[in-house]
Amino acid sequence: MGYKTIRGVGTAQLIVKKSVFIGYASPANTEEEARGFIGKIKAHHSDATHNVSAYLINDGKNFAVRYDDDGEPKGSAGKPVLKVIQNRGLSNVVVVVTRYFGGIKLGYGGLVKAYSDAASLAIENAGIVEVHETERFEVAFPYNLFHKVRSTIEENGGRVVGEEYGELVKFTVETRKGEAEPLMELLTEKTRGRVRLRPLFMRSL
Repeated sequence: MGYKTIRGVGTAQLIVKKSVFIGYASPANTEEEARGFIGKIKAHHSDATHNVSAYLINDGKNFAVRYDDDGEPKGSAGKPVLKVIQNRGLSNVVVVVTRYFGGIKLGYGGLVKAYSDAASLAIENAGIVEVHETERFEVAFPYNLFHKVRSTIEENGGRVVGEEYGELVKFTVETRKGEAEPLMELLTEKTRGRVRLRPLFMRSL
């Protein structure tokens, strides 16, 4: 099981009828991280008319969804920002859209569009990535099996993420969830049992 999130922080700026909208999107793995990011943007733009926010946390264990219109008409700001996150199928994302009022009212539809557009652009600029659950194991082997072990790992969806060189070579190998065991079996088969294998903890990338 994987999920989609964003790579890093993205920003975007729009001017709509003299109002300036600045969108910020950031990855957030917990509600605390999301709230911390919102607090930071609010402090940075403490002179803004509104700092509208929304976040969606869902990593399989934790689930939280919140949005805040921050003084804009109900449903015209925070909810459209949340909808952008949901429509793109993203998880673990927080978005803040700051507005500096330019003196011309936009009306309900105009607000929805401006907040949605600023959120969309900020997310696009952050870059969307897929995150997969991963598993790790350690493989220890004599030096003369180096190329055989490495090529077997790399040709079968594994990734060497750690290397140690002592009496034996030790690789820490990462695979997608569910793929560690078949790869360990394959390594045993290819080396005629001359590797030592040890499963390591599972983690989410």
